Amino acid sequence: MSTQSPGTDRTRARTVMVDGARVACREYGPPDAEPVLLLHGYPADHQCWRHQVRPLSRTHRVITPDLLGWGGSDRPLHLSFDYDTEVARLGRLVDALELESVNLVGHDYGGFLALGFAETHPGRVRRLAVLNSRAHSTFTPRWYAVFSLLGVAARTPVLRSAALRVPYAALHRRTFAPLVRAGHLDPGVLSGYVDWMDTREGRRWLLHYFADYRTPPRPELRRRLAAVPCPTAVVWGRADPYLSPSIATELAEAVPGAELTMLEEAGHWVMDERPAEVTTALTRLLARPTPNG
Repeated sequence: MSTQSPGTDRTRARTVMVDGARVACREYGPPDAEPVLLLHGYPADHQCWRHQVRPLSRTHRVITPDLLGWGGSDRPLHLSFDYDTEVARLGRLVDALELESVNLVGHDYGGFLALGFAETHPGRVRRLAVLNSRAHSTFTPRWYAVFSLLGVAARTPVLRSAALRVPYAALHRRTFAPLVRAGHLDPGVLSGYVDWMDTREGRRWLLHYFADYRTPPRPELRRRLAAVPCPTAVVWGRADPYLSPSIATELAEAVPGAELTMLEEAGHWVMDERPAEVTTALTRLLARPTPNG
């Protein structure tokens, strides 16, 4: 089921239903062109792709959903958000968009989901791009500890009440402050990412999400890398404090024919810091032939 608002043939706002909840999407470019699905990471929304959508939509139908729980989509407390469920839910999102297959691009958490989906549903992924994501691995030690402790607090009743009082929005704003100061991130875009965390309902959903989230690596993802059949791009900011560049080099070495774009002096938010280079890497990927033509 979907609803679509009026708009031009270049930009459309759309809502689809996945697992009984609303997923907000934006679409750009010719509706009948080859589709590109751009998946945001934590704690962003579709706006993280704002530099890429226009150039890519000159030749492709570009779709930027807010994944369930983020941005303008619903934050359902009755649904599960463990990894396997989320990967399967991605398939149901593709179904709701009435797509047989897609070019799949994911940053951060979106890349984590994209890799799992490409490995388990290879026939539905034409091309794959993974940008600064935990992918088959996990975080640097400091951030592994932070996300692990947040998960423990979310799953432990005696800690949960205290965790509900943490000022998550303010903490995230502080984390993004260097990007804002450098002019890479507009404060209005950042508000869209985090303002909902200022509400008790928002904090409840954030803890619901982290109660299902697990930080250890997924060894099955590593084992299946060599079987990824589609053209693949790995795009990485080498100065990422959360995710080691070794993840990128491992991906590029293990996935057959993967192309690595390592961006020096760029951090985690490569789409903001180095938008032109990211767009070039994605454009190059989309020009590569697929195994089925």
